[in-house]
Amino acid sequence: MKNGFFASWLTPRRLRHWREHLTGYLMIAPATFLVFLFGIFPVGFALFVSLHKWRLKRGHFIGLTNYVKAIGPLAYFSGFLLGLGALAAAIFVFRKWYHRAADAPRRFWGTLAPSALWGAFVLLFIRWTVILLPGILDIADKIRGKEKTRELFASLLREAAHAEPVLAARTQMWAALALAVIFSAVVFYFWREMEVVEWLSGLMTAWLSLGIGLILLKFTYTEMMTAYTAAVQSGEDPGMITQLVSITSGLVLLFVGWKLWRKAEERLSTGGFFFQLFGAFVFIVGGWILIGEIPVIVASGDVDLWRGLKVTIFYSLGTIPFQLSISLFLAILLFRDLKGSSFFRIMFFMPYITPTVASAAVFRQLFSNRPQAPVNALLKLLGLQPQGWLWEPRGIFTMLAEGIGWTNYPAWAAGPSMALVVIMIFSIWIFVGYDTVIYMAGLGNIPTELNEAAEVDGANSWQIFRHITFPLLSPTTYFLSLIAVIGTFKAFNHIWVMRLPASLNTADTFSVVIFTEFFEKLRYGYASAMAFVLFAIILSLTYINNKVQGSKVFYG
Repeated sequence: MKNGFFASWLTPRRLRHWREHLTGYLMIAPATFLVFLFGIFPVGFALFVSLHKWRLKRGHFIGLTNYVKAIGPLAYFSGFLLGLGALAAAIFVFRKWYHRAADAPRRFWGTLAPSALWGAFVLLFIRWTVILLPGILDIADKIRGKEKTRELFASLLREAAHAEPVLAARTQMWAALALAVIFSAVVFYFWREMEVVEWLSGLMTAWLSLGIGLILLKFTYTEMMTAYTAAVQSGEDPGMITQLVSITSGLVLLFVGWKLWRKAEERLSTGGFFFQLFGAFVFIVGGWILIGEIPVIVASGDVDLWRGLKVTIFYSLGTIPFQLSISLFLAILLFRDLKGSSFFRIMFFMPYITPTVASAAVFRQLFSNRPQAPVNALLKLLGLQPQGWLWEPRGIFTMLAEGIGWTNYPAWAAGPSMALVVIMIFSIWIFVGYDTVIYMAGLGNIPTELNEAAEVDGANSWQIFRHITFPLLSPTTYFLSLIAVIGTFKAFNHIWVMRLPASLNTADTFSVVIFTEFFEKLRYGYASAMAFVLFAIILSLTYINNKVQGSKVFYG
């Protein structure tokens, strides 16, 4: 019986199949370890730091305090949204695998338990790490005033690893791992296919998402109620609950209005069509009125953070459209077989490969506020007044309005400062060459037969560009715009070199604000919280860009 079982299990085909999968997993194992060690763990540690009062060394656990200080009560709302999003993702993944097992439902139910245990093992591993970390980090305090030897460090490390809470967490982790291995072995015994690994990993992702969502919701609710109770006891206005409920209700009304708007086109009668459109309009307006509480919440956050975000948005809007437009124009010119085009390709690409700090320092001298500075000297030759440039904190639109004698303008229309405009010019100058080269590569992938056929049909140059070249360049434009959006929100080097105290922080982008908090004010926990806020913004913008622009990409 045993020989028959092993003979059916260890067939040459099955052994080859297992060997191929095992080889693949062994090949990616080193890369997976490095990604975890240098990618995932630092991010997790930064999250750990952001939840503590941290100045040079670890302080006590303060929960969402740093996030509330940065963005106000919106931190609680964001936490709830993340928790709900994780739950929605878990439900989506469960449904996906359930429908995939329509022809074999026992496979879905059979892999549900072991995948849950693997998910529990991952969460318990994270919990064990979080409990162990403080003991390891406190070693620095324990060795102060003592002779620092390897033996002392090893003994303190063993002491931290064998603390009672750490041992309890480790026992639970190993128990979950043992149960996961046993249950998985049972599943493999019945199905004997490597596809089971895919099922286990897929359902484990769903369980992890479900667990993270529940933990986030419980943690955020606990933090919010703690802050609410403290506000009530101190006699302050505990309006955060009302604001969060108002915003949530507004989002629900917006969703209902959007659904009604989409359903209206299915109405056959004209009266029903307009009635449903009117209902959608009422829900949408009501939603926006309720969401109007967001500015009240934002006003209670960190002024420096929101100013940095506004500067970053100005910087992004002032560079990306001009950068891509100029690059596309130059790429079309240089793609033609013109005399000296190779020389100009090199010249346009030179700023991108020039060290950023050096070129930024040169730009800082070119746009100096001295009357003898090169740019101001050029303005004097043209009969114009010298400008403060990097020393000028006033908005560019404010200066234009004052130049034509218009003083009655709204404050929000001031626009980016003159100092930030100079930095925008530098950024455009740097990245135009790179974008031009990428656009030229995209132009090279467009079949010339399409242009020739359009010319035979009587299309002029603009029509060929508008209806053939530009649509076929949409993948390139999508890639460059995505990289540019992420790059502008992460930009730091040249901004740090070119910013000046005289600009009154009007050129300090989000990344500069984070750097200042971390390295100058030494508020590591708060800076880490701000970094996660920036990460959330970049992730949201990438998702929106992917949905809005990515859906319009034409791949031919």
